[in-house]
Amino acid sequence: MLRPTARPRSRLALRHGLTGYAMLAPSMIGILGFLLAPVLIVIIVSLFDWKLLGTPRFIGLKNYAKLFGDEGVGHSLLVTVGYVLICVPGTTILSLLLATLVNRKLKGMKYFRALLVIPWMAAPVALGLVWGWIFDPARGAINSFLGLFGIAGPAWLSTPELALPSVAAVHVWQFAGYNMLFFLAGLQNIPESLREASALDGASAVRHFFTITMPLLRPTLLFVLITNVIGSFQAFDTIYVMTEGGPGDSTEVITYHIYHQAFEKFDFGYSSTISVALFVIILAVSLAQFAYFERRTTYDVS
Repeated sequence: MLRPTARPRSRLALRHGLTGYAMLAPSMIGILGFLLAPVLIVIIVSLFDWKLLGTPRFIGLKNYAKLFGDEGVGHSLLVTVGYVLICVPGTTILSLLLATLVNRKLKGMKYFRALLVIPWMAAPVALGLVWGWIFDPARGAINSFLGLFGIAGPAWLSTPELALPSVAAVHVWQFAGYNMLFFLAGLQNIPESLREASALDGASAVRHFFTITMPLLRPTLLFVLITNVIGSFQAFDTIYVMTEGGPGDSTEVITYHIYHQAFEKFDFGYSSTISVALFVIILAVSLAQFAYFERRTTYDVS
């Protein structure tokens, strides 16, 4: 008696499965074509000595052996770490502060939130040009403002000690409003009853923030930190426009070093090797963040 009904059910399950895969197909094609395939191609190219104009020559792991002895890569990696250590905490703290400030039911607040997101929507090259003018030591807006108080502003982008913090500040300014949206969504997802309960218990606003709000924001914080780390490690456009890795090599982040090897020295094999190393570093840092937050995160507040 079960056999006649088993076939229609199996056919229905097969039909549902095929429908699901058909809906997933466009996204899967995009992932395969624009994410996995390029990564695979870069890994393959890293095994060759390829000067672009010549014929690729297979050299195995020689590019990787060269990588560990390259002082330029070591220096650019240190610069990148410094850049990340400025951008990630700065962007995270500022975006959380902005989200807390705009998480209020006031008239016109939605327009203010939209204004904060505009920098993220602007083209990085255009932002680099504008901020290059703002940081100009002679006619820039910052030094002109300082001049009103009799303060002689420094050459922000021409001083090795100030160039990296300056371009990192632009990154923070650009992405703070964008990350604010995620924190704002997280704040609005916290039940109002928890705030009322803590107020009844006599908890101050500061204690409520650190004992209730922050623990419940950890899923959002994990997402913001991972995307910030990835974005900071891959920063290139604004730095290229504002400093071109200078002065000297004080802002030569790892992505600029990859660009230098690929499009100035035309060594695509070695530049691919550095790209693979960067991919491994970003993957390791992201996995470490997941491992840290795994047992410290609450996803259900119901």
